[in-house]
Amino acid sequence: MHRQKGTPNIPQAIKEEIVCKHKQGATVRELANEYGKTYKTVKGLLYRENLKRKRVPRQRGRKSAVTLQEYKYECNRLRMENELLRDFLHLAGRK
Repeated sequence: MHRQKGTPNIPQAIKEEIVCKHKQGATVRELANEYGKTYKTVKGLLYRENLKRKRVPRQRGRKSAVTLQEYKYECNRLRMENELLRDFLHLAGRK
């Protein structure tokens, strides 16, 4: 007979208790023994909860409008860069 994989879902209230006790200084092993879970389960739970708390939501929306002056500056910069590269290739005997 095979062993059942995974663990049943842990209620959110219990997860919050575990995280709170861990912040207060309880070790993962103590928490695992207290709640009847394995060390690995409690450690994974704490890891996932920490990731959730650290995650910063991405900001969506439009990018800031670029002015016509900025487009002209970029265009001139690219033209100069192209001219320099063309001159370099000509001097190097490539084209």
